[in-house]
Amino acid sequence: MQAAAKGRAKRLSPKRTTGDILFNILNYSLITLITFTCLFPFLNAVANAFSSNRAIQTGLVTIFPIEWQWDAMKTVLGDKQVIRSLGVTVYITVIGTALNMIFTILTAYPLSRRDLKGRTLFMNYMIITMLFGGGLIPFFLLVKALGMLNTLWSLMIPGLISAFNVIIMKTFFQGIPDELREAAIVDGCGNIRFLLRIVLPLSGASMATIGLFYAVGHWNSFFNAVLFINNPDYYPLQVKLRNILLLAQMDTSLETLQQQNQLHVIEESLKSATVVFATLPILIVYPFLQKHFVKGAMLGSIKG
Repeated sequence: MQAAAKGRAKRLSPKRTTGDILFNILNYSLITLITFTCLFPFLNAVANAFSSNRAIQTGLVTIFPIEWQWDAMKTVLGDKQVIRSLGVTVYITVIGTALNMIFTILTAYPLSRRDLKGRTLFMNYMIITMLFGGGLIPFFLLVKALGMLNTLWSLMIPGLISAFNVIIMKTFFQGIPDELREAAIVDGCGNIRFLLRIVLPLSGASMATIGLFYAVGHWNSFFNAVLFINNPDYYPLQVKLRNILLLAQMDTSLETLQQQNQLHVIEESLKSATVVFATLPILIVYPFLQKHFVKGAMLGSIKG
């Protein structure tokens, strides 16, 4: 019976021509080439981070470590300020993303309701914020007037709601049938309960996508930290790593650090170690969200 089914499937399947085979070979070759081109810089950074100084200087390192060593990574991990900055980055990523999601959902859900009075006006207002900004100096003065300079709130509050993400989330919420809400209301369900018990469980893909957008933004937070933070204890990881690279590029500082036995590796190895250290956590998290990320992004784009 199975043989008969296989025979029917074989007869029904279209015959692949030589052109189809060549087309697939070309596609796979092109995708492989593009993938390798995108991965090569990161693989080279990983190889440099764990290669000897001599191998890096002589240009022997490509995508595999040569004369394996841990000195650069030990230097990065051995710096207490780096570990503290990692804690700051994790804090603003977790707390900031949670706040982002709460306020984005609370903004997007009412805007997705067709019975909201003034919905078009609110949407136009949000779109205007995407097109026009007040400028850097008014932005800085606003944060200063709110008393958030040199606080971690300055890295989370100014970007609390992204108009782009609100539109994606609103589009996703609009895809939930109105009949579902009407049935819930008949059963005695209020708006908040409907949002928490029905809308959010059905919006896992959209929430994972938006959450990843916010989390990556907080993890890579750099400009706002340079602008608003002067206390080294509050430096996020990206700013701290940037300072390490600047120190490594300054000959006088490098000599000073070498005298203090804090640096024993060359500049390129240290650069690569910082890149790997800053990128690795996001690379670990991303595969777990990738399925939801693709689904959420596609739904948001199609229904827009």
